Amino acid sequence: MTRRRLGIRTAALLFAAVSVILGCRLADTDGVTPVPQFLAFLPWLLAPAAAGLTLTLLTRWWAGTIWAVVVLGLLAWFIAPYGRGGEPDGRVLTSLRVLTSNVEFGRATDALVTAVREERPDVVFVEECEYGCSATLRRSLSEDYPYRRSVEGDGSTGSVVLSRFPLRPAAGIPDGTMGMPGAVADVRGHTVRLQLAHPMPPLPGQLGVWRRELRRLRDFAAAAGEAPTVLAGDFNASQDHAAFRAILDTGLRDAARLAGSGRTPSWPARTAPVIGAQIDHVLVSADFSASDARFLDLADTDHRALLVDIALHGPA
Repeated sequence: MTRRRLGIRTAALLFAAVSVILGCRLADTDGVTPVPQFLAFLPWLLAPAAAGLTLTLLTRWWAGTIWAVVVLGLLAWFIAPYGRGGEPDGRVLTSLRVLTSNVEFGRATDALVTAVREERPDVVFVEECEYGCSATLRRSLSEDYPYRRSVEGDGSTGSVVLSRFPLRPAAGIPDGTMGMPGAVADVRGHTVRLQLAHPMPPLPGQLGVWRRELRRLRDFAAAAGEAPTVLAGDFNASQDHAAFRAILDTGLRDAARLAGSGRTPSWPARTAPVIGAQIDHVLVSADFSASDARFLDLADTDHRALLVDIALHGPA
């Protein structure tokens, strides 16, 4: 086999693989394994696409060059932030700081406690908070966060919502593999619906569960109507997953995107922010604006925590 033929075949394989992923993105479907896993890293498909373009130029495969331009153009189009932007027109009624953190089976609990004391969020969403984590948060933070809602559980199933503001019970997401508690907060006289998100990841053989639990989050968002809402947590999905975009299509907006950090990776923490996917989100209803979003590196967890400053606006 000549070098030119080898180069053409290699480029064609690269383009074919990337085109399958892009085809699913165009068709607004998450496909089957391994498509959902690769969709999480869609921006990084620029690397094989660029390598293929280089090969087409070196081998003077002009049809392949056209293929490369189409692939790179679609990637550039899809990398743009998805969903609605802009700020509400009404005056600011109140503001709050929200933090979400997956503490990986409770291992990062101590690091989270330190971060909470330093950053002083008003509401904290904690995923994978097992029994020991839950007890530590109660012992260490109950004075500053006297209100809480939780689903107690072992391993990854436990979840906790901590709040400086009074909370009323609210139905969480039913029948989730991992706990997803909900609450209604009284934020300085304004009612805000809080919901923690932690659906199953898109593991091979578990895609049906992943889709079903994201669909339940979508149903929650749709049912919230015009009520001020914060839906936050580890979604195990990025804007490149159709199941996550369906949640945004209900009218919720990604606070990190509103604050200019819409593509900042949150997982895996070991390689972020250089390489990774943003699967940890704070989604807010259209009556919120976001002025700042920061991703915090906590020890002993594979997720970066997300801290956002949001403001609730009144009617225009």
